[in-house]
Amino acid sequence: MGLSRLVFHVDVNSAFLSWSSVDMLKKDPAAEDLRLIPSAVGGDPKTRTGIVLAKSVPARKFGVKTGEPLAQALHKCPQLKVISPDFRIYSRSSAAMMTMLAEYAPVVEKFSIDEAFLDMTGTGRLYPDPVALAHEMKDRIHRELGFTVNIGISSNKLLAKMASDFEKPDKVHTLFPEEIPDKMWNLPVGDLLYVGHHSVEKLRRMDIQTIGQLAHTPESVLKNVFGMKQAHQMHNYANGIDDSPVGEEDVVNKGYGNSITLPCDLVRAQDAYPVLLALADSVGSRLRADGMSASSITVTIKDNTFHTVSHQLTLSQSTDGTDVIYRNAVRLFDQLWDGRTPIRLLGVSAGKAVQEEYYQYTLFDEEARQKARSLDQMVDSIRNRYGSDALKRASLLHAEQTKRIGRKHRKEPQEGEN
Repeated sequence: MGLSRLVFHVDVNSAFLSWSSVDMLKKDPAAEDLRLIPSAVGGDPKTRTGIVLAKSVPARKFGVKTGEPLAQALHKCPQLKVISPDFRIYSRSSAAMMTMLAEYAPVVEKFSIDEAFLDMTGTGRLYPDPVALAHEMKDRIHRELGFTVNIGISSNKLLAKMASDFEKPDKVHTLFPEEIPDKMWNLPVGDLLYVGHHSVEKLRRMDIQTIGQLAHTPESVLKNVFGMKQAHQMHNYANGIDDSPVGEEDVVNKGYGNSITLPCDLVRAQDAYPVLLALADSVGSRLRADGMSASSITVTIKDNTFHTVSHQLTLSQSTDGTDVIYRNAVRLFDQLWDGRTPIRLLGVSAGKAVQEEYYQYTLFDEEARQKARSLDQMVDSIRNRYGSDALKRASLLHAEQTKRIGRKHRKEPQEGEN
């Protein structure tokens, strides 16, 4: 007889806002804690453009919502303190948490930048009380890293994630199969993992309002509306059935790559470009730190139905330059995205990395390359000395320039595209 499975799901509370606040407080202990005042992360505070990526609990009381235009949020709450996102801070904070979690779990699956599944199966002798261990883990994260998490505990990934979404923040919850009737079946059907807005509307038309009602609806009835595959998954999930393994599945982030699961779906290209820039900046800085250059760029998009697509192109010369990586990432994104489907995840990676660099530029190309390289090195040096947000590439974030880059590259033919 096999071991009973034991799975933890760790979820950072208001990740982007918390990580930004922790970073600010480290630099200035007298600074306001963003988590305690009406505040939000997203867009450009000066131009009031972009969307809200994260908000504080006090901001939520004013009706500020994740994903709404920043101008609308400021209209609801004029005193809202808004800061721009810094994905380098978020990547660093996420990595620190993942490293800490790996001290406890045999297998850690990074589900997104602020979430992880831990397979704790077979650790009973080391940790006889899973709930006590979860409290120890969350308290240590708070104590050493400065932010809070929720931890859900169960026998599979689905139920562990559902449990971590219960009361927040800084909580530990269990949701084992025997607890499903009391803790899960009375929840609105929209709270079930992977049941989106359109599915909820269809279920409501079938007079299915709760997860329990969905669990007790014959799968054959659901198939008539949703099709065989979706009906089977929804019925299983409503009954707490999930056999998916915990594993290191972050393919996009392997090697010289970075990806981010966004706190709200993006529906406009101009909101995606700054994210691509931040990812390209991260990839480029890692290449330069290792003395490597890459000759292929890949962009990955996951939509709100968890469908993933990716596109790759091969460069004629290898590079470690942020600007080159970003411009080609924009080019790939513009070709890959249909302009309508909401975006849940964006990833940028650089492949075919080598130690040596081979260039066949003209004299003028070489001069431009050296200027760009000097800029990258200056940025890296200042950030290494003064912190990741000491210098930002504001010119590339300007809305008109990103639009111009997008228009330009939609017209250009691809170079060695795969």
